Amino acid sequence: MHVFSKEKHSETAAIQIKGLHKTFGDYKALNNLSLEVKRGEIYGFLGLNGAGKTTTIKTLLGMLKPTAGELYMLDEKVHAGNYKLWNKVGYLEEATFYPDLTTIENLDIARRMQKVSDKESINQVINKLGLEPYKNKKAKHLSLGNKQRLGLAKAIIHNPEILILDEPINGLDPAGVAEIRNMLYDLAKNNDVTIFISSHLLEELSKVATRIGIIHNGCLIKEIEMDNLEQSLQKSLVIDGHDTNAIKTVLKDHSYEFEETKDGPLKLSDNRAVESPEQLAELLVTSNQPPTLLRVITEDLEGYFLRTIGKVRGNQ
Repeated sequence: MHVFSKEKHSETAAIQIKGLHKTFGDYKALNNLSLEVKRGEIYGFLGLNGAGKTTTIKTLLGMLKPTAGELYMLDEKVHAGNYKLWNKVGYLEEATFYPDLTTIENLDIARRMQKVSDKESINQVINKLGLEPYKNKKAKHLSLGNKQRLGLAKAIIHNPEILILDEPINGLDPAGVAEIRNMLYDLAKNNDVTIFISSHLLEELSKVATRIGIIHNGCLIKEIEMDNLEQSLQKSLVIDGHDTNAIKTVLKDHSYEFEETKDGPLKLSDNRAVESPEQLAELLVTSNQPPTLLRVITEDLEGYFLRTIGKVRGNQ
């Protein structure tokens, strides 16, 4: 896990969302959403498609007006007319570019649109994102990974303090994902840029984010520090043997709770079984039911995510 050094701004909030509601007619897209992102933090915003991620981002960027609630970035209230604020914010939804113009030409347009007077900013961002070999190549001939780099270069050409990314790793191959991940880590660690990154892929967010918030049906249902994620993953003891019914009887007689799996083995999730599998193995052996399989397994990240939103679904 990445360890970030504390910068002078790190304990103050870069982004504050307070009691955000957004409705479209009868449809409630966001429901009392509140969260804070510290300066220099990489905050992963996780949710299924349709959970409210993009609505949150568009409201945060002043593209949508909230039905209720308040949003602040860098201690300034967010609204579409706050032009001073947008000079400090970069945004990437989908890498957009002029296909028949080169990388340099695309970035020059971005520079002028952001009112950056220093033309050297183009070379600086090209070097920062490793686009030097492709600077004179037409955008339409770039690989998907390099198109994403170009999009990111456009988003940061004005050296923003906050970078907001909506699904930036969609469609990238593993090498492209790794490149984007390293770039974001460098921006946060070495340039004190606050990064708010949305995705429906926990596996990828977990590799770059310092903290993750899970949104479901427009509500923030869970926040977790990535350093603590490992402890939150559910562990289970899986058991199998020659006579499953006899093993079930032994487990019931000794008050072990279990569930049957589709594959046949029994799964025990209580701490007594997970923390002391050797005791259970000894019990089964002395009961003349030696296990042919006895293994502690840890759920994967996708399982954790689905379990977390599944709990909420079950409560609704």
